[in-house]
Amino acid sequence: MSVHKEVKKVTTHVLQEMKTKGEKIAMLTGYDFSMAKILDDAGIDIILVGDSASNVMAGHETTLPITLDQMIYHAASVVRAVNRALVVVDLPFGSYQGDSKQALNSSIRIMKESGGHAVKLEGGHEVVDSIKRILTAGIPVMGHLGLTPQSIYKFGTYTVRAKEKDEAARLINDAKLLEEAGCFAIVLEKIPAALAKEVANSIEIPVIGIGAGNEVDGQVLVSHDMLGINNEFNPRFLRKYHNLYTAMLTSFESYIKDVKSGDFPNEKEQY
Repeated sequence: MSVHKEVKKVTTHVLQEMKTKGEKIAMLTGYDFSMAKILDDAGIDIILVGDSASNVMAGHETTLPITLDQMIYHAASVVRAVNRALVVVDLPFGSYQGDSKQALNSSIRIMKESGGHAVKLEGGHEVVDSIKRILTAGIPVMGHLGLTPQSIYKFGTYTVRAKEKDEAARLINDAKLLEEAGCFAIVLEKIPAALAKEVANSIEIPVIGIGAGNEVDGQVLVSHDMLGINNEFNPRFLRKYHNLYTAMLTSFESYIKDVKSGDFPNEKEQY
């Protein structure tokens, strides 16, 4: 019997057990009640309330503009829908960098006001103090290495990270530092598959990839991307399971046509 099928509630302990048994972890993003309910009913292990809400929900070019208050709003909406999944909430840009006390306060607000189960933050050695401080309050922390979208202006591009030996070595070292600091899992974004495999094999905690190959402990995608709602984003790592953009567009067009022609509502659709 798989861990996935046995558990009624996914916890950080359950994720560790899944890694130990070689069972892959499935993670997708969720930002609202309706979507989160479907994700939970489907049996997803982790729902990430990602700062990608800045892009897919609010239309910003980057993840930087979204605020802590907005993240709490999205997270609370998701938590109300969930019975089984672990809900992980991104700490948004500016709510933790360079100030471990602020990082703790931001995390406490997320946990108290949204009911989320854990927080996620980007970075390696430079955020270790913040991670340790957040953990003193008993709040689980997920790390994020590789392409860290909140640092987009430093990188200047969304291309694959850690292709050079120096950066790869730093990434492996950072992963070990995050594990030692107490993170329960790490997301690796857009790095070579061989490096991701090396990281996953060199630490005990689960490693979840996005554009990091198949030799890690789990995968995450943005739900709007994999459903094909966002039809302009087509990176190599994305598998589209549906083309909801076209399906929804057709439905909206049909509704408009029916209203304009007087066909909707018909006799059975009125009182």
